[in-house]
Order: sequence, then C-alpha cells, then structure tokens
Amino acid sequence: MSATHRPTALVTGASSGLGAEFAAQLAARGSDLVLVARSADRLHEIAGDLRARHGIRADVIVQDLTEPDAALRVHARLEDLGRTVDLLVNNAGFGTCGRFEETDGPRDHDQLMVNVVALVDLTHALVPAMLARGGGAVINVASTAGFQPSPYFAVYSAAKSFVLNFSLALRQEYRNRGVRVLALCPGPVDTAFFDVIGTRKAAVNGTMTTAEPVVRAALRALDRDRAYIAPGLSNTLAAHLTPRRPRTFVTAIAERITRKVLDAPRAQRPAGAVAA
Repeated sequence: MSATHRPTALVTGASSGLGAEFAAQLAARGSDLVLVARSADRLHEIAGDLRARHGIRADVIVQDLTEPDAALRVHARLEDLGRTVDLLVNNAGFGTCGRFEETDGPRDHDQLMVNVVALVDLTHALVPAMLARGGGAVINVASTAGFQPSPYFAVYSAAKSFVLNFSLALRQEYRNRGVRVLALCPGPVDTAFFDVIGTRKAAVNGTMTTAEPVVRAALRALDRDRAYIAPGLSNTLAAHLTPRRPRTFVTAIAERITRKVLDAPRAQRPAGAVAA
C-alpha cells in the first residue's frame, strides 16, 4: 500500500503504557501515526523505532493535555503537518485515589482536564472532518471503574463513566454516518498508571493484565464495530452481570472493595500525567 493511501491514527498518551502499545500495533497494521504526549524524548524514540520497523510515517506533537487550549494546539499542529486523522485514540489519562477531602484539588482538576476535557475537545476537533469524508473512527479509553461509582476513586470513576456514556451516545449518533466509536473499558493494566496514582493497591480486583492483549482486543472490537469492550472474562462478566440498581446498594458494595487503598503506603507521585 502506498504512503498516500495509508490511514493515519492519532494516539494521545503515546509515550508509555496503552498509548505506546496502540502506536506499535497500529504501525504493524500499516497505519501512519501522530503521537501526542508531554515526553518529547520518549515520543521521538518511539516514533523513530516504528518508522524503522514498519516503514510508516510517524509525527510527534509534544503537548500537555492539562492546558485549556491543548486540543486547539494539537489541531493547529496537524494542519501545519498536513495530516488528516482517520482514527483518534483518546488514551491519555491518569487517576487519583483516597478520601476526597484529602485529595489534592488542583490534581483532580488536571485529571478532569486530561480524562474528560481534552478527550471531548479533540473529538470535537477531528470528528467533523471524518463525517465530511464519510469515514473514520474514535477509540476512547474508559475503564471498568466507569461502570459504577467507586468510593475513594470518586473523580476517576466519574470521569470514566462520562467517557463510557459519551462514547455510547456518539456511536449511536454516528453509526449510520460512517464513523465508528468504541469505548475501551479495561480493568487494571500493568502500566505507569499505578506509579502516578501512588499505590498498586489501586488495582482493586488484585489482578492485572498487560497492554498488548488489551490493545489487541480493542482493535479487534473496532474492526467488528462494537460499542464497548471490557477485555478479560472477569471484566466482561462484571460489565454485563453486575446489577446497576439500586445505585446506593451498588455504591456500598463498591466501597467495601475499594477501601483497601486507604491503608496502602503511597509512593512519591510524579508530576506528569501518563496514559491510563
């Protein structure tokens, strides 16, 4: 396939974790890439490696997604590069945990700017052109935490619930207009997410998977035009079989599971956001 006919995927949070794995698997499929994150050196390293291995074009946009105009800056840079995006992977994100009154307020603000605001803004920026071309796709990385309220992860779970419901609504709007939308809802994935949140006890179900099978399942689900996917048998069962009513009962059960993070020793939290 010639370079002029290769699809282009934009991946946020592409410097590590799920984002780096999305970049690798999409490059192996023959997609050109635009990689977005704050870590310039790491992005250039990944881009150079994927160019060498797969012969694709890989551009880098260094951008802090906590900034209010982040999506506008990314979009302007895409225009400078002459890039048209066929697949948007809104992967960047991070979390906080603990008692809400003890959680750093500015940190939660930044979390919402990355997990919600930048995701919506980038979707606003790129979907209209997909609709005009009659084709495109969006993968929004949510979480199994988005299926129910999660005490001690109050802001994170609420943000991921937003991502899930936002994605399902858009899919319904666009399913007959050529644009596919998938919500990826993984359980705990062994990435730097847990270094940033400060404790590996944030993996409340006690088990983790790796990025490779999660991304592979997501791309397969997108190929099949699925609405959402929670990779892994236990995650799938929880997503489909856990009762959603009454909400207060579900929240009380969730609190019994998540409260163990309160006793976990906290690591030094790095300042930057990483891929969820």
